[in-house]
Amino acid sequence: MGGGLQGPRLVRLLCNAHLPVCSDGRTRLRVAEGRVGLELGSLSPETQRKIEALFPRYPEKRGALLPAIYLVQAEKGYVGPQDARALAELFGLEPVDVWEVLTFYNMFYTSAQGRHHVYVCTNLPCSLRGARTLLKELESHLGIRCGQTTPDGRVTLAHEECLGSCGTAPVMRVDGEYVENLDLSEAKRVVDSLE
Repeated sequence: MGGGLQGPRLVRLLCNAHLPVCSDGRTRLRVAEGRVGLELGSLSPETQRKIEALFPRYPEKRGALLPAIYLVQAEKGYVGPQDARALAELFGLEPVDVWEVLTFYNMFYTSAQGRHHVYVCTNLPCSLRGARTLLKELESHLGIRCGQTTPDGRVTLAHEECLGSCGTAPVMRVDGEYVENLDLSEAKRVVDSLE
């Protein structure tokens, strides 16, 4: 395969692009000279103030990056490439440095998520007790694949490598709460009860 723009190279290009800034403070790529553009947002003034208030608590500014990512995610529900760029500017880092931290941890989202998060444990003990079959059945039941969100924005379905509850396998975590000793009918009932 050719050395096209994939993975980290594409992220670096998107995050480090020099973009024109509009009078409202938002950044936009123009559709000009055959280039496709994207509109990119920035941190709200309130979130920026909260992040800046974190800086004195850490010996180095960079130490506040994780709490800052949490603040952005709390406001928007996820932290996209445009937010990584805004955080990088605020912290004096390269955008790819922020993106690497953001994508290392599974508790951060880089795209819009459903109102409810359903994680099915797929580690060995849960898999031996039917978790992978359960996950496939939930995909079919919800009409989505693992890692996707239902069209109505109600549920995001994902797998987790280990939820640390091997003795009660199979297990799924729904909005932070564990549902243990699952069978397919119970898993469907739990998912269907989510508003």
